[in-house]
Amino acid sequence: MSVARAAGGEDKVPRTERGRRTLRKLLDAAAEEFGEKGFHEASVSSITRRAGVALGSFYTYFDSKDALFRALVADMSEKVRTSARSALSDSMGALEIERAALTAFLRFAAEHKEIYRIIDEAEFVDPDSYRTHYETIALRIADRLRAGAESGEFRGGLGELEAWAVMGMNVFVGLRYVVWGDAGMPAEDAAAGVNRLLAEGVLRR
Repeated sequence: MSVARAAGGEDKVPRTERGRRTLRKLLDAAAEEFGEKGFHEASVSSITRRAGVALGSFYTYFDSKDALFRALVADMSEKVRTSARSALSDSMGALEIERAALTAFLRFAAEHKEIYRIIDEAEFVDPDSYRTHYETIALRIADRLRAGAESGEFRGGLGELEAWAVMGMNVFVGLRYVVWGDAGMPAEDAAAGVNRLLAEGVLRR
């Protein structure tokens, strides 16, 4: 779901650079507010104060706090996508791609720890956004797994189930080693451990 659609429709899309900057301020302020207080305790007035935006201007971009929350989930999903994509290159092999994508996600999560609280809360505040977030990520992983199979690096038959399993590992490794942050393991090492599990499995050979 695009940020514009989540916000309330194409009529909410800013047409000027100033408008786009204002929208960005609101989304960034919302991430802080929802991340600290949760959806129900956060308020539009607090978000606009954080953003340095007039309260009345809020409704130029969003119909309600619910619409802002939906847009924020869509925005975070897009940031996860772009952070992972920016870490990849055409010269990488399939396994290397998985390691680089996870490392990028873990680094993003380290800088935006609020993403876990916001996405988890979306399950109850806006279940469609919650489901879309994870389904979209799983589709990207499934595409990568199939591409790896086509290149001959991965075994055939990989698809949706394996994509959700990989995503589950990635999400909970991020929770344990980045968000809780008390394990003293750098993102690169955590990603390498998951990558080794993908490559070697758990059976004694």
